Amino acid sequence: MDKKVTGILAYITLIGWIIAFCAGDKENAKFHLNQALVLWILNLVLSVVGIIPVVGTIISLVGSIFVFVCWIIGLVNACKEVEKELPLIGKIQILK
Repeated sequence: MDKKVTGILAYITLIGWIIAFCAGDKENAKFHLNQALVLWILNLVLSVVGIIPVVGTIISLVGSIFVFVCWIIGLVNACKEVEKELPLIGKIQILK
């Protein structure tokens, strides 16, 4: 897979991210792999926080909307092959 396909696949599903990481062009698409991984981890954290009654539900709802908007931005950037950081969470580096 080339850089564009690897980047797009990383944002589609968690299984897509795993496939992109294992079989894709890791070196050239590392930026989008990292951004997508940060989104998946943030989504997981928000799911756990959502268990807390009332306050957790509100935080989870607002956070989920933020994650969805960031997901759209990341997917569009991957389609355009642009390495533009996501708002607020773009500087987090998990993959080096």
